[in-house]
Amino acid sequence: MSYSDAAADDPTRVRKILHIDMDAFYASVEQRDNPELRGKPVAVGGSAERGVVAAASYEARKFGVRSAMPSVTAKRQCPDLIFVKPRFEVYKAISRQIREIFAEHTDIIEPLSLDEAYLDVTENLQGIPLARDVALRIREKIKAETGLNASAGISYNKFLAKLASDHRKPNGQFVISPEMGPAFVETLPVGKFHGIGPATSAKMNALGLFTGLDIRNQTLEFMNANFGKSGAYYYWISRGVDERPVRANRIRKSIGAETTFSTDLAEFDALVVELRPLVDKVWRHCEASGSRGRTVTLKIKFADFEIITRSRSVAAPVPGRDELERLACGLLEAEMPLPKRVRLLGVSLSSLQVGDDAAPQLTFEI
Repeated sequence: MSYSDAAADDPTRVRKILHIDMDAFYASVEQRDNPELRGKPVAVGGSAERGVVAAASYEARKFGVRSAMPSVTAKRQCPDLIFVKPRFEVYKAISRQIREIFAEHTDIIEPLSLDEAYLDVTENLQGIPLARDVALRIREKIKAETGLNASAGISYNKFLAKLASDHRKPNGQFVISPEMGPAFVETLPVGKFHGIGPATSAKMNALGLFTGLDIRNQTLEFMNANFGKSGAYYYWISRGVDERPVRANRIRKSIGAETTFSTDLAEFDALVVELRPLVDKVWRHCEASGSRGRTVTLKIKFADFEIITRSRSVAAPVPGRDELERLACGLLEAEMPLPKRVRLLGVSLSSLQVGDDAAPQLTFEI
C-alpha cells in the first residue's frame, strides 16, 4: 500500500488536510497582466449592461460586488467598476502550474475548481513535519512562479480546512487544531457553513438553529427528520467531525456550458443557433475527459431573471454530439412557445461515467 492509500484509508490517524484557495483568482490574473488595473475595482465577465460577474477583485468586493451578481447590479454598487472579458485558457494554464506545485508535496489532490483544491499532506513527499510549513512552502512557490497570492486553511478534516482558508484571506493561512475544532464551529453562523446555502440556512433559522452550537444541541434523529440525507452531515460537522477523505482524481458530477445573449431572444430557431455552440463545448469536455452522461439538462433564464430547468434521462450514456443536440433541442421545443423572452441558455450533461463504464450498453426488452 502506498503512503497515499494509508493516509486516506486509516480512520484512526489524525489527518493533515490543506485547503488552498487562490485569492480573487481571475481578477488577480487580469491585474497581474495589466498594470493599469492594479488597485482598481475589476470584474471579470459580463459587461456594464448584461451578464453576470464571474470574479471580482478585492477593490470591487469592498463595494459589495460578488461573483454571480448581475453586472447591472454590480455597476450600480460600484460605478467605477471595470469589466474585463475572461481569458479561460490563461486561467487554465496557471491552474496547471499551481497543480504541479501541489504535486511536489503530495499525490492526494482533490481539485474543486481552477483556483482551489484539498490536499492530504499527512505524509508529504518533502518530509516536512508540520502541515502549516507545507502550506507556507506551497504559497511561497505559487507567489514566486505566478506572481499570485493564495490563502490556506490547515486542519484535521476537509470541512474545517475550508473554513480556515477563509479566516485569513487574502494572502494568509490559519490552523484549526483538533483541540480548537468544536469550539471554532460552535460560534459560527449556520450560513457560514460550507455546504449550507441560503435556502437551508433560512430553514435552519426558522427551526431556531442559528449557530453551530444550536445544531450541536439537536439529536441526530431531529436533524435527519428535518434535513434528510444531509442531516447526519450537519450533525457531525457541528461537532467538528468530517470523515470524508481527500479523493484524488475526483470525478465531476456534471459538465455544462451557458451563455448570456446580447439581446433577449424568443424565437425557437434563434435559440437553437445559440444552443449549438454550447453543445459543442460540452461535448469537447466529454471527449477530453473520456466521460459520458445519461441526463441532459436545459437551463433557461428569462429577461426578468426567472430561471427554469428541464431534464431528460436516457437508458444508456449519450453516444455522440448530435444526440446531445437532439435531446437539448427537444427539451427546448417542448417549452415553446415561451412565456417570456430569454436572456440566457445553458446545457449540461450529468450522471457521468468514465472509461469502460461510459461505453453504450446493449439493452433488451424482455
